[in-house]
Amino acid sequence: MSKMLNLDDLIAKKQAERDAKEGKDAELEGLYDLVIPPGTLVSIIYDLVEEFDLEPITRKMPVKIANSEDREVLVLRGTLEKVQAAEKFLCDEMKVWLEEE
Repeated sequence: MSKMLNLDDLIAKKQAERDAKEGKDAELEGLYDLVIPPGTLVSIIYDLVEEFDLEPITRKMPVKIANSEDREVLVLRGTLEKVQAAEKFLCDEMKVWLEEE
């Protein structure tokens, strides 16, 4: 039986890689976050993390849907160049996915 894609596994794997490479108290200076819209396909998120070497983390942010409360959202953290390239990739992939429907 094949293993299902699981974001929690991916987040834990990337966190362990970062801790091993940089230590627990890594500096955040020079890093940017790409907020992943809720409902984004897991396969696209996996591609973003692996192709652009971004770190998936969760962050509490205000989400203006039915009520104005803070919710945990997935963000991908990396350098400005990688985050900008990933954002373009995300937009392109979402357009393709929406046009298929």
